[in-house]
Amino acid sequence: MEQQNKKGERNKTGALGEEIATKYLGKLSFIVIERNYLKKWGEIDIVARGTDGKVHFVEVKTVSYETKDDLNKAISRGTWRPEENVHYSKIKRLTRAIESWIIENGCEDEWEIDVLAIRVVPREKYASVKYLSNVILE
Repeated sequence: MEQQNKKGERNKTGALGEEIATKYLGKLSFIVIERNYLKKWGEIDIVARGTDGKVHFVEVKTVSYETKDDLNKAISRGTWRPEENVHYSKIKRLTRAIESWIIENGCEDEWEIDVLAIRVVPREKYASVKYLSNVILE
């Protein structure tokens, strides 16, 4: 039962992060084309068109803190960052999903992969966003 609660909390945190990411991209004048493109071999959190005309495949990573003070302590200590969770198996699944999306949509436009690292304090309705543009995934 405790395992299910943790998974439920992670899903809630992830959904909150994707909502924040969508609004953040909108403020940067991106047009969101699709959210949660899902294949059995991978998922793309957000597909958007940027002001540069490129298609941006956006991976959203979110971490939640109890208080803003906890968040600030984590930042000042340089502890775990959300973007560090974009690991090899995630990259592999993301790349396969991107290939599928490009084929299905006949996309011939330039594209790139971006990461939005989001830290949230839900109780205090606070979020910080770090935008990593055109990341190279190896």
